[in-house]
Amino acid sequence: MTRFNGCIDLHHGKVKQIVGGSLVDHSPETLTTNFVSEEKPSYYSKLYKDNNITRCHVIKLGPNNDEAAKEALQAWPGGLQVGGGITIDNAEHWLSLGASKVIVT
Repeated sequence: MTRFNGCIDLHHGKVKQIVGGSLVDHSPETLTTNFVSEEKPSYYSKLYKDNNITRCHVIKLGPNNDEAAKEALQAWPGGLQVGGGITIDNAEHWLSLGASKVIVT
C-alpha cells in the first residue's frame, strides 16, 4: 500500500510547488516553481478529503497567505494541519479556524 500525505503550499495566496532553496526573502527574483495552480486552496482540501487522503497539511510560505489558508481549512475542518508563521500566540486561533494540529517551527 502506498501512503500519500497531501500538502498545500501557499505563496502569496496561491498554491505553488516551489523548488527547494529558491524561496529567500532577500532575493524574491530567485524563486523557482515547478507548478503554480489556477485552482483555489479549497479545491485541494476537497480533493484530499474526497479521496480519503489523511495526514494533510497547509503551509504558509511567507506573508499574505492567511486568507488562502483559512479557505483551505474551511473546506475541510479538522482535516488539515497548518504551519508557517505559527507561534504560541496564534496557535489557538488557527485551531479555532479548523486546523487539526498546528506546526510550530
